[in-house]
Amino acid sequence: MSRAPMKLILTQEVGGLGAPGDVVDVAPGYGRNYLIPRGFAMPWTRGAEKQIDLIKRARSAREIRGLEDAQAIANQLSGLRVRMRRRAGASGRLFGSVGSADIVAAVREAGGPELDRRRIEVRDPIKTIGSHQVRVRLHAEVSAPVDIEISAS
Repeated sequence: MSRAPMKLILTQEVGGLGAPGDVVDVAPGYGRNYLIPRGFAMPWTRGAEKQIDLIKRARSAREIRGLEDAQAIANQLSGLRVRMRRRAGASGRLFGSVGSADIVAAVREAGGPELDRRRIEVRDPIKTIGSHQVRVRLHAEVSAPVDIEISAS
């Protein structure tokens, strides 16, 4: 059994590991059992090395254009009032939970910018009505808090 690190090319952002297009060395089990099956990475080969440019170009097209843009979007998010209505029980507990895709849709409905759901950080799952705060990583140096008010429908 080989314990040598496995060389992979990331196809999506993986927290604590890297961004799309990065070449990383990981434990063989982590790469083989988690990253590759979920589509987060692909095995590194000389042929795949050529695809890194394509991955990085696609990333730069999606990525916020720079620090100034990230700060402008952070200012836009800070003045935003995001409200959501969800079905809840008598105790105020939601039927289900609010996920990052729900938050992206609510921000868009409130007149906010288009966000990538993978950039939303929710500390604890949102399962109750009331006020909640999530963070949006806009840039390596900029993250913005978003206040969400969830009411029962």
